[in-house]
Parts: sequence; C-alpha cells; structure tokens
Amino acid sequence: MEKKPLYITDTILRDAHQSQAATRMRIEDMVPALEQLDKIGYWSVECWGGATFDSCMRFLNEDPWERLRTIKKHMPNTKLQMLFRGQNILGYKHYADDVVDMFVKKSIENGIDVIRIFDALNDPRNLEQAIKSCKQHGGICEPAISYTISPVHNEEYFVKLAKTLENMGADVICIKDMANLLLPYDAYSLVKKLKESVNVPIHLHTHNTTGTGDMTYLMASQAGVDIVDCALSPMANGTANPATEALVATLQGTERDTGLDLEKLSDVAVHFRGVAERMKADGILDPKVLNVDAKTLLYQVPGGMLSNTISQLKQAGKEDKYYDVLAEVPRVRKDFGYPPLVTPTSQIVGTQAVMNVISGERYKMVPKESKALLRGEYGKLPAEVNEDVRKKAIGDDKVIDCRPADLLEPELEKYAAEMKDKGLGKSIEDVLSYALFPAVAEKFLTLRDKAPEEENAVRELVVEDLSV
Repeated sequence: MEKKPLYITDTILRDAHQSQAATRMRIEDMVPALEQLDKIGYWSVECWGGATFDSCMRFLNEDPWERLRTIKKHMPNTKLQMLFRGQNILGYKHYADDVVDMFVKKSIENGIDVIRIFDALNDPRNLEQAIKSCKQHGGICEPAISYTISPVHNEEYFVKLAKTLENMGADVICIKDMANLLLPYDAYSLVKKLKESVNVPIHLHTHNTTGTGDMTYLMASQAGVDIVDCALSPMANGTANPATEALVATLQGTERDTGLDLEKLSDVAVHFRGVAERMKADGILDPKVLNVDAKTLLYQVPGGMLSNTISQLKQAGKEDKYYDVLAEVPRVRKDFGYPPLVTPTSQIVGTQAVMNVISGERYKMVPKESKALLRGEYGKLPAEVNEDVRKKAIGDDKVIDCRPADLLEPELEKYAAEMKDKGLGKSIEDVLSYALFPAVAEKFLTLRDKAPEEENAVRELVVEDLSV
C-alpha cells in the first residue's frame, strides 16, 4: 500500500482547554510554546472561535482579536484554524449576513487560515453565507457535518449532506463528532463511503469522553481519513480530544505515519503540563473531566449536557429525578424532529426534558428557546416534528420555512452607530465584538479604552472602518 501520511490538527490552544478548563487558558500561557508548536509540522492548529471569543472578554480581560494577532505573529508557518457556528458566528442567535461576512473577512485578515463552519441542525442554509464569505476572502473552507445518531441520521444522510457541502464550495469536509458517539467500525464505514462519494479531504473530529476516541481514529485512518483532531497529552482525553503523541506513536512506520517527531511533541508538552497543573491548583481544571463516562453511549447525551441537567435538577431540589430526565431526553428529541445534541440544541432539549419531568406534565412549561426551535427560527429540523407538541408549544404561530437569516435586516451599521453614541471602540473588530456580545464587550472595551482623550478619534475610526 502506498504511503499516505495522516495529518494532524492540534487543539491544545482551543478545544482542549475549552473541554477541560472552561476555556480559561490565557495568552501568556500560550506564548512561551508558540514557536515550538510552529515547528512541529501540523496540518493546522485550532486556536480560536468556539467559546474562546466570549471567554477572552468575559473572564480573562483579553481582546480576542489581539490574541489571534499574537498567535499569528509567533506561528507564521502553521495554518491557524477556528470554529465558526454558521449563521450564529460565535454567539447563540442568528446574525444578519453583513455581520457574518465582516466577521469572516476580519478573522482571515487577523490571521485565521481554516474556518470550520457548522450548524447545530445540519441545515445547509445556515452555512451558506459563511461558506460564501470564506471563499471570497481567501480562507480554507471546512464545513462540518454535526454527527449524531437517530432514525434519520444514517450513512446515506451524511453522504448526501457531504455532497451538498462539496457543491457549496467546501475545500475540506469535517465529521464533527462532538459527543464521541461515532464508534470505531462505524467510523471506518462512514469514512470509506465519504471518500468514495466526494473529492475533497475528510477531517475527523472526536473526543474521548466515552473512551473510544483513539480506536475511532485508528479505524478511520485505515479507511483513508485525511486529517484528525488531537490534543497534546497534558490536556487530552476525557472530555477533550485523543492525545496527539499516542496516535503519532501508534502510526509510526506504517503507511499512515504522521511524520511528526515525538521528541518535539514531548518537549512542547512540558510547557502545557505546567499550565495544566496551575489550572488544577486554581480549581479551573477539574480532574473529573479526565474520566471515561460511558453514559453517553447509553443515553446519547454529551457530557456537558449531563452536567447541565444535574445542575438544573439540584436548583429545583429534584436530584432524584435524574434518570427520569435521561429517559425523557430521547422522547423530547423525537418530538422536536431529532436535532443533533450540540450547542444550542443540546441545552434546549435538555432544559425541556427537565421541565417536563419536574412539572409533572409534558410541555406544560415551554421555554422561549423550545418555541423558537419548533417555530423554525434555528432552521429546518432533520425529521418530522410531533405536531401535537408544536401546537401545544406555539399555538397557531406560523412556522418559518425560509432561510431564517433572510428575515434579518443588515445590522452592522446599527451596532457601529450604537458604539459611536457610547464612545466605544477603536476598530471594526471592536464593532464585531460588540455585535456578538453587547454587554460583555461594552464592559471590556470601556476598561480597555478608558483614556478620555481618545474618545473623538475612536468615534471617527468606527465609522470610517465600516466603509472597508
């Protein structure tokens, strides 16, 4: 068999610490290791997007754009990758197309090379603008299939979706297995089918929550997957991704040899081991996240959703109802048209299941997020919805059947005008931060820019930059 190296994306700067330490790694924790990381030879390093943007401003008093520029400066030879929530960008609601386009443009200008774009419902319409903008502004476009299991989510469904994504302009297609539900032999079969059906590289992302991640990668590598996501060992495994060093060692001398140097990986891991130990000492990194939790395989509920459910039941004083809620989750998911359980649908389905159990009557209490999902505000649900449940939740409200973002007016200039009135911000990047997280960004930017003499120049810059 001819040699075909397996390429590695390392997630140590984003998903690893998001999964294990609530996205609390600071830029000063990263900088000492960046030049070493740049010499490893990764396909890419995921360092931005997901929850990092919000956490930078909310918890770390850091400018996420400045973080990106700093990483790029120290890593000129490695592709930098981000996670982008389709029409939700990095937030939790749909934004207008002009905001999506400018965010993609500025992400690429500030140092991002690869944009992984996903939608919680796998609705291609919610990926359209981000894909178009990524191609237009010169990024490597990697739309993702949110992997899940249900009566409608089978290989045929995923292959059809992959072909759609390829036709939309994908440079690479990602299988995003956020809950670690993709079992090894299923991974082999799915990757084989995708390699036969599309002509772009396949990138596989999983975690090690259920303890199957390494085996899934090994089987996928045998099936011809092109790239996989791993994390350096100090923050690998458990709720994070499988360890980079373990996979590199496993494939040495085979036709899928990664070509990466274990000694170089070991050297850079020394630094992150120190960072992980500090975060453990500070109570940020909970050792529990390193344990294997096979409950996900039984209930198909991601780890973060389980902990959120426990927290909600504690607040209600109904912890004894935990297994009742776990039994209710698949019923709610079926009623709601089998959405994949990933942000924000995992929170919506989980909260509804909790309410159904503690209220004693199914759908007696329906939060506004459940109503929005059933109304089509998040996009097209994968399967038929239980119409009795929909009627009980939203009455005679009209169900949206167009692309949800088509109902949104352009909003970038409105955000810029609001900032001008408040004397906030210095650049279009600041306007984008404010658009996504108004209260958090206002607090952060006020602290960052408290010198009053700069106010007039700030106001002019915000308006001037919008014409770019």
